[in-house]
Amino acid sequence: MTRQAGALVGLTAVVSFLLGLVSAGTGGGGGGRLSPVQALPLPSAADRAQPISIASGPMARPGGAGVDFATVAESLNAAVVNVDNAARGGGDASPRFSQRYQRNYSDTPNGPREGSGSGFLIDPAGYLLTNYHVIEGADRLTVTLSDGRSYLATVVGIDPAIDVALLKIPVTGPVTVAPLGRSDTLRVGEWVCAIGNPLGYVHSVTVGVVSFIGRKVFDQSLDALIQTDAAITFGNSGGPLINSRGEVVGMTTAVSALASNIGFAIPIDQVLDVLPQLRAHGRVARGFIGVGLTSVTPALDRALGLGVSEGALIQDVTPELPAARAGLRTYDVVVGIDGRPIRSDEELISYVSLRAPGSMADVEVLRERRRLRLAVKLAERPVPELLGSDPVPPDVRPAVSSELGPLGFTVRDLDTATVARRRIPSHLQGVIVSNVDAAGPARLAAIGEGQIILEINRQPVLTAAEFRAAVARLRPGEPVALLVFDRLSDQRLIATVVPDPPS
Repeated sequence: MTRQAGALVGLTAVVSFLLGLVSAGTGGGGGGRLSPVQALPLPSAADRAQPISIASGPMARPGGAGVDFATVAESLNAAVVNVDNAARGGGDASPRFSQRYQRNYSDTPNGPREGSGSGFLIDPAGYLLTNYHVIEGADRLTVTLSDGRSYLATVVGIDPAIDVALLKIPVTGPVTVAPLGRSDTLRVGEWVCAIGNPLGYVHSVTVGVVSFIGRKVFDQSLDALIQTDAAITFGNSGGPLINSRGEVVGMTTAVSALASNIGFAIPIDQVLDVLPQLRAHGRVARGFIGVGLTSVTPALDRALGLGVSEGALIQDVTPELPAARAGLRTYDVVVGIDGRPIRSDEELISYVSLRAPGSMADVEVLRERRRLRLAVKLAERPVPELLGSDPVPPDVRPAVSSELGPLGFTVRDLDTATVARRRIPSHLQGVIVSNVDAAGPARLAAIGEGQIILEINRQPVLTAAEFRAAVARLRPGEPVALLVFDRLSDQRLIATVVPDPPS
């Protein structure tokens, strides 16, 4: 169930795939696998709808010449966030979750899991973008800003097909949003930088060039990834790829398992194309006609006598699907749709995917050198099984465990036997942590079983009853300072926890 390996070099001249449907060489199965890739724990710009107000306009470089990524990083660092995913477990862990970026802290495969990735704010109201695999399977999503503010995040919309998720946080106070540029203007060799949280090193900045545009890695029908040699690693998932003008042109999503300088980013144009649906409906519905395609080449034209040098050649027509019902056939060349020319299979796939299911498309084909126009009623593109049958639904606020209280853990009294067995200093007075919610608010504060809680907001807690009474007086959303004795380090530590609201 993980979209993992794709062909990076030596692709055959003819690649067959179903329009709007994953097929050979896609995801975890099929052929064309030459170089493994790990995804990290994709109308014109003038026409696309933008329901979320976003920052715009290039950032001027002092002096007006050259590439100044120091200024770019200084301006955009505050728009980049850390996205922390915690899952309680209790079911089989998704292979995609476990292989992409997680740090598994359970002794069992289906136990509690945690992972972290990156994201970037696109709206002052608290909307942010990240990868779908960063939030997959979450029971709790915590977004931390560059200034240390942390918020529980709500999932607004998801698009597993291109690995994108739209989140919202109840932000208080001003935030920095990232200016969004255009990826269709990128050129191979252009300088870009990535900002993210690789391996937990928050707000790391790396610089490189665009190595390739339109790379197929996971999904042969939808991928058009930006390849870059800017250093990307686990934890960069969902962070921005930024051009030299300080505009986000992509979202980092994957890295080659065999090289340290081959990373991939989803073009920002592709993300913006689905934003209206993510916000309005929580999911993306793509048009679909059900054909296998390849681009016309001079060799195909010569061999088949097509009489055309460009277009999308139909290789296969799936029975009972829109193309078959409309009368499309193998060897038909699609040269236009809805009055616009089609020069390649990718152009046709991109256009149809952006059309609404149920709408009619006027398809112009060349059949044995005769031009025909066929009306095709689009269906909805199926969600590939490899993406999972139970994706995170939209409009979800990760569940709160009421059993463990608003701080996400319970305590018991320190008795003589426990003090002796755990070798706790006899002079300590407090309560011992007995159970911790793997996806609770105390997890980020590193509160663990066996630690001793000495004080809450400077007030001593000598018994479990005193602890529960102190917790009952806490206000949801207001940070709480805990004085904790950690037996492993033999030190007192001050931990900050933000209580959950009542469930």
